[in-house]
Amino acid sequence: MTRVLTDTRPIRLKGRSFLALTLSPDLPFDEWLDRLDDLSGRSAGFFLGRPIVLDVENLDITRSQLADLISALAQRNVWIMGIEGARPSLLGPGMPPAMKGGRPAPDFEAPATETNGPGTSLAPALPVETLMVRPVQSIIIHEPVRSGQSVVFPEGDITVLGSVASGAEVVAGGSIHVYGALRGRALAGSVGNASARIFCRKLEAELLAIDGLYMTAEHMDRKLRGQAVQFWLDGDAIMAELLN
Repeated sequence: MTRVLTDTRPIRLKGRSFLALTLSPDLPFDEWLDRLDDLSGRSAGFFLGRPIVLDVENLDITRSQLADLISALAQRNVWIMGIEGARPSLLGPGMPPAMKGGRPAPDFEAPATETNGPGTSLAPALPVETLMVRPVQSIIIHEPVRSGQSVVFPEGDITVLGSVASGAEVVAGGSIHVYGALRGRALAGSVGNASARIFCRKLEAELLAIDGLYMTAEHMDRKLRGQAVQFWLDGDAIMAELLN
C-alpha cells in the first residue's frame, strides 16, 4: 500500500557559510592567554559576538589541557564553536565539534610589546551587523560606515566616500581608501596581498592591518593622528607617510 503524506511539512535544510575568527594558541597556554588579555584590553569588543574556531594543529597537548583552555577562554567570553586540527583522541562528549575544510586566510599578529612583534594569531573578524558585497574588482561605499557595521570585500579594493566610525570595520582583499575620517578598523590585503595599502583623509583609527600584520592606535605615531596618511608594508613592518 502506498501512502501519500500531505499532512506534514518537510524540514528544510540549507547550506550556509560564515566568516569565523580563528584562534591559534601557542604553548605555554598561560603566556598565550596573557597576550590574548592584552589584545582584548587594547581592542575592546574584539571577540564580542564572533563565531570562533580553535586551531590546535601541531600542538602536543592532552584532552585535559584542551578542556582547560576552552574553559579559560569561556571565562573571557570567548566561546568556541569548533576545533580544527585536533587528533580524534582530543575530542568527544562535552567538547566542541571537529571542523575542517575552512578556506585559508592570513593571520593577524597581535603586537606583544611596544613594537610589532609576534603574538596571538587571528583571522578576520566581523561585528554583529555585516554588509557583504557582490564580487567585482572594486567597490565604492557612498555612505559612512556606522559603528557596529562591517564592510567585507575580499575580491578587491574598497573606497569609502564618507567616514568609518569608531566600532566599524572595513575588510578588503586589496587596498582601502577612506575619504573621510578613519576612526574604526581598516584591514587591507586580507587574503594575502602584501602590496595592498590604506589611505585616509583623517587618521583616528583604532586598528590597521595589511596582509596579516597589524597595529593598534597606541602603536601609531602620534604625529600622524588627525592627518591624511597612507600605510603600506615593507617586509614585516607597516610604513606610513603623510599625504600632500
